[in-house]
Amino acid sequence: MYKIMIVDDDPALASLLGEHLSHWGYEIAICEKLADVIGEFKREKPHLVMLDISLPFFNGHHWCAEIRRVSTAPIIFISSSGSSMDMVMAMTMGGDDYIQKPFDLDVVLAKVKALLRRTYDFTGALSTIEVRGAVLDIGQSTLYYNGERIELTRNESRILQLLLERKGSIVTRGDLMNVLWDSDCFIDDNTLTVNIARLRKRLDEIGLGGLIATRKGQGYLVGNA
Repeated sequence: MYKIMIVDDDPALASLLGEHLSHWGYEIAICEKLADVIGEFKREKPHLVMLDISLPFFNGHHWCAEIRRVSTAPIIFISSSGSSMDMVMAMTMGGDDYIQKPFDLDVVLAKVKALLRRTYDFTGALSTIEVRGAVLDIGQSTLYYNGERIELTRNESRILQLLLERKGSIVTRGDLMNVLWDSDCFIDDNTLTVNIARLRKRLDEIGLGGLIATRKGQGYLVGNA
């Protein structure tokens, strides 16, 4: 049974969300100590976190960064703000998805199911893929290059995996969105852009800048060279 941790300072909303997800067989942990979200996370060890942005003590961006220091568990931000800046910040800090309040509980359930399936059931025939001396460990979402080791988020790892599996061919944005989110129905196109930009920055930091090329109007490409 998957465990979902809900972090929201609205007890009624957290309870409603928890009851709906519990009805579908998920174990629910509602964070009670909003001053120590990372402590609660370490104790509960959830498979997925639903994290509000506006929280007392520290905001959701802070707690997302803290969780990312110790785990690659998927994080869905939930917020009453629908601004592009908040969405970009959420993805930049390591979030995997973003849901605006008020939300449809069935849409939330669909997103949770899809993200859990992608995170824990997504397995390919290969456990590692090599390119230009770099090795991507698919199972661990980890990239090794020139003695460096970087932990990737699940989305970053899947983007890189798909591009490497189709090395030499253009991968469309639609293909990437289908792999990451099963469907682009509920996804802001900007979310993919942020994930690509974040992955490129991390590749650049270890000397793999330029690995992912953009083909304007078509998609992205990792060349054979």
